[in-house]
Amino acid sequence: MSAINNSQSQSASSKSAKNSSKSAKSIAILGIALIAFSAVAMVQGATKVKLGLDLRGGTSVTLTPRATEGSKITPEAISQAVEIIRQRVNSLGVAESEVAAQGSGTNRQIVISVPGETGEKIVELVGQTAELRFRQVLVEGAPNAVSVTGDTQTATLPNGVTSLLSAKFAALDCTNKANLQGGSTESPDVAVVSCDRGGTGKYILAPAQVLGNMVSKATAAIDQQGAAGWYVSLDFNGEGATKFGALTSSVTGLAAPQNQVAIVLDGLVVSAPRINEAINGGSAQITGSFTQQEASNLANVLKYGALPLAFDQGEVLQVSPTLGSDQLTAGLLAGLLGFILVFLYSFIYYKALGLVTVASLLVAAAITYLSFLLLGEWLGFTLTLAGIAGAIVAVGITADSFIVYFERLRDEVREGRSIRSAAETGWVKARHTILVADMVSLIAAALLYFFAVGGVRGFAFTLGLTTLIDLLVVFVFTHPLVSLITKMKFFANGHRLSGFSQKSLGMKIKTDVTENLKG
Repeated sequence: MSAINNSQSQSASSKSAKNSSKSAKSIAILGIALIAFSAVAMVQGATKVKLGLDLRGGTSVTLTPRATEGSKITPEAISQAVEIIRQRVNSLGVAESEVAAQGSGTNRQIVISVPGETGEKIVELVGQTAELRFRQVLVEGAPNAVSVTGDTQTATLPNGVTSLLSAKFAALDCTNKANLQGGSTESPDVAVVSCDRGGTGKYILAPAQVLGNMVSKATAAIDQQGAAGWYVSLDFNGEGATKFGALTSSVTGLAAPQNQVAIVLDGLVVSAPRINEAINGGSAQITGSFTQQEASNLANVLKYGALPLAFDQGEVLQVSPTLGSDQLTAGLLAGLLGFILVFLYSFIYYKALGLVTVASLLVAAAITYLSFLLLGEWLGFTLTLAGIAGAIVAVGITADSFIVYFERLRDEVREGRSIRSAAETGWVKARHTILVADMVSLIAAALLYFFAVGGVRGFAFTLGLTTLIDLLVVFVFTHPLVSLITKMKFFANGHRLSGFSQKSLGMKIKTDVTENLKG
């Protein structure tokens, strides 16, 4: 019997040592990860949290719809444009921007407000029509050419070119920067005269046979051999693949320049490659000496489709913070007060065990701050007052997780388990409750984020992020830390300040309670 008891004792001791080692490793890994991500933030220059429009200010511009050939200004078209512009802004990683229509009926304007100093460039990008068309080249000439046939006025016009088109070609001066602004939304069913976007040539183009709404996917990529640099890869839907195959097949074998297909974006030719054979694979590439950023921006704009209307850009205004530093200070003070109250409650009710709460909240705060820094650098995340509110609410969610665990642990001790044993059995029973409670918060945050707009999405995002951080901290830091400290004599022997004394647990004083606590 003695041998059996010794064997059981050695087994328990071995298991305890193994758990201690596992807990220490978990905390060490978390510490190393915090240091590593802090170093990443420093290297990338992410030393300040980016503030949103309400706290920092930014750039605002008003877009006024303009009637063009083939498009009419309707309330439905304006609403569609608002949604497309909002998708474009979000795809560029610009958080907490505001896109809204003001006015009524066909007199509505679209107001875009973007936080930060670079907002003007973003507004210009997302406000472009992005009407993509593929047209056969009929005539190609110098930017200031005055004739489609050279110097001979009596020469026969190329096939498909009318005298009216010839006159427009002669009148268009592509060396004039005013003609390189783009934005043209002429009907795809007519031939047009156009400049290339660099002002180095001009074209007469046949009616469009493939349109931007036939593109199902657009991505930025780089030529691995380095010849073409960055380009935009397009995948067509079924209709687009068929029509693009027919277009490339029809121009193959024709004399230059009519064997070229021009890729036209907002009325300007991006490129006009020569077609040597039919392309039936349902994909194409847009090349044009793009930088990586230009290719990525163009792909983001194209994937959400063209705006249904052309817009005139109004005056660009710098927006002052709507709330300002006083409200930011008040929000931060509210968060600090919440932390202090949780700390006081933990020390009063849980005594020294409350130190675990303090340490866990500090770790959660550090992870949250690092997340704000890195997400701002990588995804353009900006923190608004609504976001601060979401983070403050999460303090309560995090504290609730600790309380669930601590109360389950103390219940196990009341039932006669040793503190060391209770730390593990209590965790097994508490973690399910913690997961369910946090999952409810995550579902609520997800629903708010996907079905709300504006500041509510900022609240939902930070609430969801901090809830995930709570799960990480309680599993990787809080539970391992409790497992380690319950092996200390101060806690294991039920010191009156440990939080596990008979008085703290509400237990009646018994002479054998010390034996129960020592286990």
